[in-house]
Amino acid sequence: MSLWTKITHRLSGLIGPRMVVGFTRHDGQRLHRVRISNMTRVETLARLDIEDNVYIGHFSLIDASGGLSIGAGCQITNYVSLLTHSSHVAIRLYGDAYLEHRDHVGYLKKPSVIGRYSFIGPHSVLMPGVAIGKGSIVAAYSFVEAGSYPDFAIIAGNPARVVGDTREGDAKWLAEHPELQPHYQAWAERD
Repeated sequence: MSLWTKITHRLSGLIGPRMVVGFTRHDGQRLHRVRISNMTRVETLARLDIEDNVYIGHFSLIDASGGLSIGAGCQITNYVSLLTHSSHVAIRLYGDAYLEHRDHVGYLKKPSVIGRYSFIGPHSVLMPGVAIGKGSIVAAYSFVEAGSYPDFAIIAGNPARVVGDTREGDAKWLAEHPELQPHYQAWAERD
């Protein structure tokens, strides 16, 4: 994140929650259509691989310390915790001695992937090591454990599981609006 982006992001917090348009990725590439709330915390920018046209709403925690990839067109709504590390097992194992040690047993760090054009509903928690396929929906209040979830999955629950396929709903819209078919196929048929 450039110095100017950091300054404007911090200052915007004085006037309340708002979306900040534009994001400079760790490799210096400017992503003009990324929108991230000034009230969302993004940790370890150097490990965040984000594509353009991503929306991340208010009051979320985006932890990229273990490596995080967010595909183009993703929408991550409000109050989402997207995690790539977890220390709660290690803290229980070490108790009060946790801060006196390094390389903790039970400390988990795994990369996560959110596929292109996926939607993460409000108040969801995605644990380290999650791989969400493209075109997927994670329902509000879901707790998504580590693992791979297929393309176009509807994922819901606590613990979350696959409960449907987004292509069923998309087919209805595309039948009503066939002019959108080329746009949909452009991303949906790509690997």
